[in-house]
Amino acid sequence: QVDKNAELVARWFYCAMSQEKLCRPIVACELGRLYNKDAIIEYLLDKSADKIPLEAASHIKSIKNVTELNLADNPAWSGDKESIKGDKYDDMQSARFICPVVGLEMNGKHRFCFLRNCGCVFSERALKEIKSEVCHKCGVPFQEEDVIILNGNKEDVEVLKKRMEDRRLKSKLEKKSKKCKSAESASQQDTAEDSPGPSKAKIGKDGVNASSGEKRQIIFTKGSDNGNSSVPGKANKAASATKRSIADSEEKSEAYKSIFTSHSSAKRPKEKSSNWVTHTAYCF
Repeated sequence: QVDKNAELVARWFYCAMSQEKLCRPIVACELGRLYNKDAIIEYLLDKSADKIPLEAASHIKSIKNVTELNLADNPAWSGDKESIKGDKYDDMQSARFICPVVGLEMNGKHRFCFLRNCGCVFSERALKEIKSEVCHKCGVPFQEEDVIILNGNKEDVEVLKKRMEDRRLKSKLEKKSKKCKSAESASQQDTAEDSPGPSKAKIGKDGVNASSGEKRQIIFTKGSDNGNSSVPGKANKAASATKRSIADSEEKSEAYKSIFTSHSSAKRPKEKSSNWVTHTAYCF
């Protein structure tokens, strides 16, 4: 038969996955088992083909499936008392953590539980004696389904397993419904953009109607007859007016024309033009 004290020590003082001593940060799964957070992270990051599936962590698919525990230290605990030489007594029942409400040691002799919302750990006696819908330590509200018993018996594990499956199924259905709603909203927006009403049809800068695809040529000219400047006859008048302005500019004074390089004064006579033998045109 298995020694009960040794079994309690293995379940409450050692990690359920790596079999190493529990040290902060300590996490617990939805079935109430205790793990070192480092061991869980290494297990999830291991993507090798020869990875051995562990029974203690087969239900842990991501880091969201575990909760980091908020534990209260035991003031009477003076650290590890392992006797290397064998000349000291090791009190294996002395626990490192206690219940912050009642003061019971978390060594396996008393039933302990934690809250999924905040991770605070209490003894079951404290939750029964002080009934409340708010956490005694941090004040976070909780329900009965959020209470998970640590290292419970087979019946407790079956109840917790059923709650876990229902919770995961509910989260999957919620995600699917959100995806369907987002897809419907996106399709409605696309249909509204593809088929606008007659009043919402837009004409682009080049005069193209967005609904019919017809192109309209719009001529903007300055007119004085009631703003009807788009008539072809009046457009010709505007063009003739511009020609007149160009002709008037030709009648400018010689001083004004001499500013430009196209004036005759800027051109060189044949006497000053360069020979074909010269390298540049500026050598006389």
